[in-house]
Amino acid sequence: MLLTKSYDYIFTGAGCAGMSLLMRLISSGLISGKRVLLIDRDEKTRNDRTWCFWEKGDGFFEPVVYRNWKSIGFFSSDYNAQMEIAPYCYKMIRGADFYQYCFNEFNKHPNIEFITGEVNFINSGNSFQLYLDNSIIDTSGSIVFNSIYEPSPPTAKTLHVLQHFKGWLIKSATDVFDPGKATMMDFRVHQRHGTSFVYVLPFNKREALVEYTLFTPSLLKPEQYDNELKNYLSDFLGITDYSIKDEEFGIIPMTNEKFHFRKNGWQIGTAGGQTKASSGYTFQFIQKQSQAIVDCLLAGKPLESIPSTPGRFRFYDNTLLYILYHGKLPGDKIFSRLFKKNKPRQVLRFLDNESSLAEELKIISTLPTWPFLKAALKQF
Repeated sequence: MLLTKSYDYIFTGAGCAGMSLLMRLISSGLISGKRVLLIDRDEKTRNDRTWCFWEKGDGFFEPVVYRNWKSIGFFSSDYNAQMEIAPYCYKMIRGADFYQYCFNEFNKHPNIEFITGEVNFINSGNSFQLYLDNSIIDTSGSIVFNSIYEPSPPTAKTLHVLQHFKGWLIKSATDVFDPGKATMMDFRVHQRHGTSFVYVLPFNKREALVEYTLFTPSLLKPEQYDNELKNYLSDFLGITDYSIKDEEFGIIPMTNEKFHFRKNGWQIGTAGGQTKASSGYTFQFIQKQSQAIVDCLLAGKPLESIPSTPGRFRFYDNTLLYILYHGKLPGDKIFSRLFKKNKPRQVLRFLDNESSLAEELKIISTLPTWPFLKAALKQF
């Protein structure tokens, strides 16, 4: 069955990438008089994820920032520090707040239609057909933005590492947290499963999101995440009397596969390579890509003209991913050296792909030379 209703913009996937871009298109006036279709398999009402990122000043989604911190902690067996990160601020956005904020705006525009269903692309040469459940959507004359990630067929050189995490929103029976200080990475937990750390985001003196995170090729058993969280709370925070108010679980792909902006329409978000391969950070890269698309459309330029991320950053990411995947160096030792021997603002700029070549060379020089050199040579 062919759905013949025509649209100017079609978004397959109503996650962070699709909604961020559509919100910016609305703000720029680009959807005025246009028909827009937004598709997702879910209703987007659950608090299914949390985004954390650092930013200077107020950002586009400042109204839904749930908490922010100007001081972040780093802990490991080698190095402990509470770091002031001004002019940056470490921010947190909850999924439910983000979705509600976006849909409140979408509902003001009757030309935006939201449909739930399963999306599939059927490719034929340089063209594709878009299926919603068992019906074909007419994409002629449409600009299609796809954020549904499907891994490319693996090759001998393709690496896939999973960033997987389980988080508990806990409420302690006593005052134990400093609401002004967040823990960005705590590597003091054992590293037997691979690169593992915990981050702690306090909301007040008794409530915090405590998240156990790993960079490994495979997942743990469900009960293992719970055990690690329980052990961290008692062993490192001294908390034994608490209740779990909410929990979340997520998986973020970290890979060196090559992403293509032009494929099944235009690829955005993780599908378009906006998840940083070495850290899993995604939110701010999505915002940069979304704004670049809007600027391009406003200027009347073809989307192909949007510059890609400088290749040297992909090279750095792939080198570190190779080391983590093959266990050439423990991840906790790498990140400890990174923060111990460099100013936190420089590290954050580097992780944001906004550093200069001179800054990058300085940062790289603080890491173990021989393992990184051998891993770098493998990237060629």
